[in-house]
Amino acid sequence: MTSSVPRVRRTSTTLADGRELLYFDDTEPYVSGAATRRLDDPRPLPDRFAPVVDADGVSRPIRGPEMRYDVLTGEWVPMAAHRMNRTFLPPADANPLAPAKPGAAYSDGEIPAEDYDVVVFENRFPSLMTVPGVADEVSALNGEELYPVRPAVGRCEVICFSSDSTASLASVTPGRMRTVIEAWADRTTTLGALDGVEQVFCFENRGKEIGVTLHHPHGQIYAYPYLTPRTATMLRQARAHRERTGRNLLRDVLDAELRAGVRIVLESTHWVAYVPAAARWPVEVHLAPRRDVPDLPALTDDERADLATTYLTLLQRLDRFFVDPDGAPVPLPYIAAWHQAPVREGRDDLRLHLQLFSVLRAPGKLKYLAGSESAMGAWISDTTPERIAARLQELAR
Repeated sequence: MTSSVPRVRRTSTTLADGRELLYFDDTEPYVSGAATRRLDDPRPLPDRFAPVVDADGVSRPIRGPEMRYDVLTGEWVPMAAHRMNRTFLPPADANPLAPAKPGAAYSDGEIPAEDYDVVVFENRFPSLMTVPGVADEVSALNGEELYPVRPAVGRCEVICFSSDSTASLASVTPGRMRTVIEAWADRTTTLGALDGVEQVFCFENRGKEIGVTLHHPHGQIYAYPYLTPRTATMLRQARAHRERTGRNLLRDVLDAELRAGVRIVLESTHWVAYVPAAARWPVEVHLAPRRDVPDLPALTDDERADLATTYLTLLQRLDRFFVDPDGAPVPLPYIAAWHQAPVREGRDDLRLHLQLFSVLRAPGKLKYLAGSESAMGAWISDTTPERIAARLQELAR
């Protein structure tokens, strides 16, 4: 922040097992530094990198998740078997993302403070994790050169949008939404600077239909040691487009949508929301800045402030997309995915944008990925982009 008294105060601490936790405060007395959130973690957790005793009674160094290369698709597939034991839909009194209860006995919550604004911490059950002393080297699985394998280095973080477990991101204030944006930008910069990280991905899974395991309002941030398949595909398309035209593909997409107008659902000073011309999901909308920027850290102060209000408007409208038989709004289950340019390559070819989509095709009815989508990767849409856009435009009136 450029002001002498920052609007958001970032405070880092370490949890009992060695994971990092960061508070992003926007309220007093914390934002000014007059007070500090609780920094100690009373849980008797072992160090996450400590040797483990195997079934044979022998202590061995911990092994992190690994990645195997799929020679049929050219994609890396992380293997994280320990995630089978992660927390799954706990009762309200055992929510690990809730703040600590004042005066309560010890509980295995992740956040030691009795209240917080926005908090980020390393995932206790990560699919990507850099283990000290383990070299990021490629070896051959079973001695077969056909099957490269390497450590699944990187980092997985959880971001809690509110201390209120009954809230949603759509219900936070514009000021709190701005704090979330500051946290996303901070983590993108920090994680992108880690050795071996190629791409940083901020996202939110919302709703039991999506498969969330915790109902508390939260998202995740992944730092990948490779380019994800979606990003690699977009980069390939963008480079081919530049070779043909000399222009940026995502810039041309935004300009084409603005010219057509029919799929534009929301405009502000700095942002445009539209349903993409080849939308795949029953509900899908993209949100892009008017200015060409590669990632969230590149946004100006004005663009971030505008995003805070524009994003909330979009989320609130989406929560009215479907209604039940009595006319009551049906909260939309969704995935909100921030597409950012990779850390190193493609900085001039890819452009920041949000892709938000839902598997819900009608109240109580889901879009299942059947044979064509799942086996062949050949998508079949159950609606049209123009119908999706018309409904979102209707909700603005």
